[in-house]
Amino acid sequence: MRSRKVWLSLVLLSLMSLVITAAPLNAPHGVNTANMDRTCAPCADFNKFANGGWEAKNSIPAAYPSWGVANEVNERNRNILHEILEDAAKSKTAAHGSSEQKVGDYYGSCMDVPAIDREGVRPLQPEFDRIERVADVAGLEAEIAHLQSMGIDAFFGVDSTQDFKDSTQVTGEVDQGGLGMPDRDYYTRQDEKSVKQREEYLKHVTKMFELLGDTPDTAAAEAQTVMDLETQLAKASQTKVERRDPKNVYHRMTQSGVKTLAPDFPWEDYFTAVGLAGKGDVNVTAPDFFKQMGNMISTEPISKWKIYLRWHLINSSARSLSTPFVDEDFHFKGTVLTGTEEILPRWKRCVSSTDHVLGEALGQVYVKKAFPPEAKTRALTMVRNLEAALADDIKTLPWMSDATRQQALIKLNAITNKIGYPDKWRDYSSLDIQRGSHVENVARAATFEFHRDLNKVGKPVDRTEWGMSPPTVNAYYNPQLNEIVFPAGILQPPFFDFQADDALNYGAMGAIIGHEMTHGFDDEGSQFDAQGNFKNWWTPDDQKNFQARGACVASQFDGFFVEDKLHENGKLVEGESIADLGGLAIAYAAYQKSMEGKPRPKDIDGFTPEQRFFIGYAQSWAEKMRPEYARMLTNVDPHPLPKFRVLGPLSNLAAFAKAFGCKAGDPMVRPANDRCGIW
Repeated sequence: MRSRKVWLSLVLLSLMSLVITAAPLNAPHGVNTANMDRTCAPCADFNKFANGGWEAKNSIPAAYPSWGVANEVNERNRNILHEILEDAAKSKTAAHGSSEQKVGDYYGSCMDVPAIDREGVRPLQPEFDRIERVADVAGLEAEIAHLQSMGIDAFFGVDSTQDFKDSTQVTGEVDQGGLGMPDRDYYTRQDEKSVKQREEYLKHVTKMFELLGDTPDTAAAEAQTVMDLETQLAKASQTKVERRDPKNVYHRMTQSGVKTLAPDFPWEDYFTAVGLAGKGDVNVTAPDFFKQMGNMISTEPISKWKIYLRWHLINSSARSLSTPFVDEDFHFKGTVLTGTEEILPRWKRCVSSTDHVLGEALGQVYVKKAFPPEAKTRALTMVRNLEAALADDIKTLPWMSDATRQQALIKLNAITNKIGYPDKWRDYSSLDIQRGSHVENVARAATFEFHRDLNKVGKPVDRTEWGMSPPTVNAYYNPQLNEIVFPAGILQPPFFDFQADDALNYGAMGAIIGHEMTHGFDDEGSQFDAQGNFKNWWTPDDQKNFQARGACVASQFDGFFVEDKLHENGKLVEGESIADLGGLAIAYAAYQKSMEGKPRPKDIDGFTPEQRFFIGYAQSWAEKMRPEYARMLTNVDPHPLPKFRVLGPLSNLAAFAKAFGCKAGDPMVRPANDRCGIW
């Protein structure tokens, strides 16, 4: 189920980037000088200086849209999960209903390609039959609710959400959706590459209908119907930038009030079908979208909507079906959209799928193998050091008044730190997994998650819940819970090595921690208070000062050139870029504070501890990316491209310039009137 949770994540592995080759377990614990390009002056291009050697000796494997050092961490984690799953799949003693049985049978069914190919599309035939029986709007509503319960984003999305203005409440939410391409802009932009992608999408949808048995002419007409309907929905959808502002996606109303947006849609029956009837108000993220959806339901014939529903059923299920569907699905989503040349090996896809469905069941075994207690202890120490550094900074900010300063410190002190893995593991006892049909396992898992999520509505907020599985190589800040979360998967070398030099740990992992921490004070997180309520706690002047500093960051990133006429979208990446800049500054302050009262660390490989800090930061962003993938991320991802996450923050920091002796006029030193600073 697609959800609009307000999680501000780091995304070290970009949206579709997965894994490559494993790094040796005895990898060096210091600066990797072989990854550097000493011919480039650090003050000219620090990304090339720190990562030029790595870029020269690495290419993007055919099965990947991008490849970076984070992939090595992910691959090590994946190899551990692979061993766990292979053992579970072979087990003859696992009790039915146990976590071992479920992860083993799910993975085993995913790996049984001969059985999947023999089945073809047959497991979905009952679902196609249901769609064919739709005869009126009431039947359309029932089928939308049914497909959504299978995790299929038909027309729109539905989920639970923590109420923006009362963080103790969980309400239902309906959200814009129903598109087959990554974002609304793919349907609306008129540049040459966007037009070409729409042509490729039409070919893709046509081919998928042909695989279902439709004639080429019929399939082409059906594809055009899908494109026409999705384009209308896209034009009514909010942009990525609009959705970054919480006030634009918060419209709480009664369930009867939702009916005023789309009067001809049977909302009472719908809310009953999804289990929200009688459970109070819902949040409607995009009222204009639902008005347009209502108009379309009133004017477009049912025959067109049946084509649309068939498409979304097969589009969502293709990766779980027989090889022809998998290959065509990859052709568009992998090759056309991201430039990837080959599909990942089956076992890697099945490991990822199992982690997605049963992540906490799998994670319990993973943390025993990969995350020793001393790693958690040292990580928590680093988090507390960064909190202290941010508190010191807030206390002395010249642009912040005492009234706002007091509220900022209250919010900082209220942040919950989640390190490694949950204290309470998810209960999968009601999820039925069998060694039989893989597509049926996928459907049952999606239905389980659908009901697990919506069953939270009307109940107290569970502040122990995690939004990522323990092996995930990522981290996030949740402003509605005011928490920072660091899965065990990211607390691994080179980001975090509890045996390594502090300078490197603070430069890499410390900046990640600072990044998530300062998300609580970026352009989006700053709109939530210490309890996670959508509430203004700034004085008018302080808010104006903060917004001006954020606009400075956005303006800088508008100037970063991607290709042709494509630049970074400063407003889209503003929050993540504020967090990068603030997180790095706070991590550096925390590192300096950690050295107080201790002998100064020695130079290593000719680099001072301060220089090692910044090299550690930059080397954590080493990544190469296919141009198609870079274009996609620039259009839809609120995170800047990796090289700009190095060049942007460092060019603003006086501490960086001092560490490497950079002078005014050097490319890595911004002019004083162009320099941004918040923390």
